[in-house]
Amino acid sequence: MSVGHDRPVPDEPSPENLPRDADPASQPVSGADAVPADGPFVVPGEPRPPVSARSVTTTVSLLLSSILFAVLLVVPTGYAVSSPGPTRDVLGEVDGKPLISISGAKTYDSTGQLHLVTVSATGGPGYPSTVMRVLSGWASRWSVAQPREVLFPPAQTREQVDTANQQEMVSSQENASVAALTELGYEVPATLTVAGTVPKSGAAGVVEKGDVIVAIDGVKVPDYETLLDELAKITAGDTITLTVKRDGQTKDLSVVTGKADDGSAVIGVFIDPTFDMPVDIDISIDGIGGPSAGTMFALGIIDKMTPQDEANGVVIAGTGTMDITGDVGAIGGIRQKLEGARRDGATWFLAPASNCNEVVGHVPDGLHVAKVSTLHEAREAMTAIGAGKGASLPTCTS
Repeated sequence: MSVGHDRPVPDEPSPENLPRDADPASQPVSGADAVPADGPFVVPGEPRPPVSARSVTTTVSLLLSSILFAVLLVVPTGYAVSSPGPTRDVLGEVDGKPLISISGAKTYDSTGQLHLVTVSATGGPGYPSTVMRVLSGWASRWSVAQPREVLFPPAQTREQVDTANQQEMVSSQENASVAALTELGYEVPATLTVAGTVPKSGAAGVVEKGDVIVAIDGVKVPDYETLLDELAKITAGDTITLTVKRDGQTKDLSVVTGKADDGSAVIGVFIDPTFDMPVDIDISIDGIGGPSAGTMFALGIIDKMTPQDEANGVVIAGTGTMDITGDVGAIGGIRQKLEGARRDGATWFLAPASNCNEVVGHVPDGLHVAKVSTLHEAREAMTAIGAGKGASLPTCTS
């Protein structure tokens, strides 16, 4: 074997086979004692090649690049990033269990899919956005990077955010159940408990927290819908007789009604209704919070409880809050939700009419959008799409 400058080297160098005047420490070595370098072995005792400026520059550049990359991956920023999140078929199953379970009424199989859509957000308390995440948000058409305060209240903790989102989800499920049953013709009795009064309203100092409203001007209000119907007959500023139950006793209270933004009469109280559901409806979903799935929950209940297969094999996605009267409300992150729906196979999307200004110009290729303002409109849209008549539906134009 030859090493270094092609000089012969014994297989097992020893003092016996070295010249008498040779220093063993200055001789080449082999086997496990050889020191590898770039290319051939370097012979101990001989001068090493000089380190070039280029190699130093390259090493420093690689080191700085590694540090910069690590910074991009781990250093948090003051920005929140919203991106398309997962979708869920409300007619499907979660871990082998129906997402919507109904007992106390006949249900029917469905061939279509109704997808609720979500937004994945980082940057909130306990979920910081890194520099890399923010840069990718700015670069993507379907993601949005914005100051954290726009999405998350500065003083909230991670636990508070999660709790608020979960409470909104529970409320949306209850509202969707009541609205769906009402749309299907069921009566849903409710106990209308006063949770508080509006300051400086006609009810302040007259109606008390914990009062249960039972009648308006002598007309019984067994449910929330009847309460609204009776209020619609009253002119703002009129004095009404509000019958309540307080501490087991019935009391008639005189209340001067106020005026809502739309000009309708209001009592000036906050109501926390408790519903006596004629049908048991259970919605099981984890890891998703907020109120925006209400419309799709309600449509899923309707589809399951009617013999008609409304979706009829079509993948329909949608979003929108739902109140107990069946009104569809605006939501956030609709651009991300549109892309998430397309990504997961939806061909149609039901959007709140109040979000149309954000929809126009941001609809992904292959996705059709129908605008809806009420649960009844959403139900009609779902049925039309399943029947192949979606082209006739109103869409967002501005």
